[in-house]
Amino acid sequence: MDDLRTARRLSAAVLAVSNQLTVPEVLQTIVDTARELAAAEYAALGVPDDNGSFAQFLVSGVSADQQAAIGPLPRQHGFLAVMLREPEAQRLDDIRADPRFAWWPAAHPQLKAFLGVPVTSGDEILGALYLANKPGGFTDEDEELVRVLAAHAAIALTHARLYARNRELTIAEERARIAHDLHDAVAQRLFGLRLTAQAADLLIDRDPAAARARLGEVSTLAREAAEELHAAVLELRPARLEEDGLADTLCKQVRILDRASGPDGPRLVCLGGDIPDLPPAQQTVVLRVAQEALHNAIRHSGAATITVLLQGTTLEITDDGDGFDVGATIKAGRSLGLRSMRDRACSVRGHVTITSSPGGTRVRLEVPGAG
Repeated sequence: MDDLRTARRLSAAVLAVSNQLTVPEVLQTIVDTARELAAAEYAALGVPDDNGSFAQFLVSGVSADQQAAIGPLPRQHGFLAVMLREPEAQRLDDIRADPRFAWWPAAHPQLKAFLGVPVTSGDEILGALYLANKPGGFTDEDEELVRVLAAHAAIALTHARLYARNRELTIAEERARIAHDLHDAVAQRLFGLRLTAQAADLLIDRDPAAARARLGEVSTLAREAAEELHAAVLELRPARLEEDGLADTLCKQVRILDRASGPDGPRLVCLGGDIPDLPPAQQTVVLRVAQEALHNAIRHSGAATITVLLQGTTLEITDDGDGFDVGATIKAGRSLGLRSMRDRACSVRGHVTITSSPGGTRVRLEVPGAG
């Protein structure tokens, strides 16, 4: 029966990697499974950042109140750092007796028996699984089980990294396309301006009234060219949340996309209401989810109108397009954009809901406020 239970729990953890779960959800499943199967009191999975701390640190066996008492995410020190430098598993009867042990905060649980397994992809260490406090200590079998789970954590992290890189390439390609389109538009304006100015020069002596009319056209064409150039600069300039604020930054981007979509594209409208002073992380998530949803709607919805509403801590993007089958899209594995939005929302304890049917799609993001 124990072998059957182990097989079932391992199967559930493996399936989590291929199912449409966010990366944090997959990693949390792996951490919980590792703690259960190894009969440990505590487990954690850390993914380092480039600043000596952790981009993600998921725990199992520690309550929310305990986590709050422990404090912020740990730094890379002691055995947390050892596991990020050395590609070998570490198994100890008492972690406190090892000279590489450093310290832990006052509210941190007291650990004794310890098992650490690196999460690797090739020669690169992506993170580490940490387990502690098994009565009688950890065994070879425990280490083998945790190695299997660490391998699947590596798959989830590698997929996330590949998606991020592909998304960056897509954004770069889209920005290049917009820049090219706007450049062509400006070039056409300037060509028309030059021809009109030449016509005015020819008419100035024999038909002053017609020349004045042509000069009026020159003024209009120059203004339109300046507007196109301004749009190009805004579109290619990174969003400035800190300087402009969330509402202004979002609406500016909507106006830019509306201009870039051209007469044959959808009309984009930005609405706003009372916007609370959201923390920077929440503001960034709202902006990125909006960009992802707008990108999808412009390219795929066939909509005549796309509306962006930012009200309180809720963002809604709706269109009147063809709609799509959300479930079928996810099942077919064509849901990278949807998964990206869910990942971003999950990173700030937010929630994304997507509803769609013939006649339109709605993306709704809710994030916690500053309180």
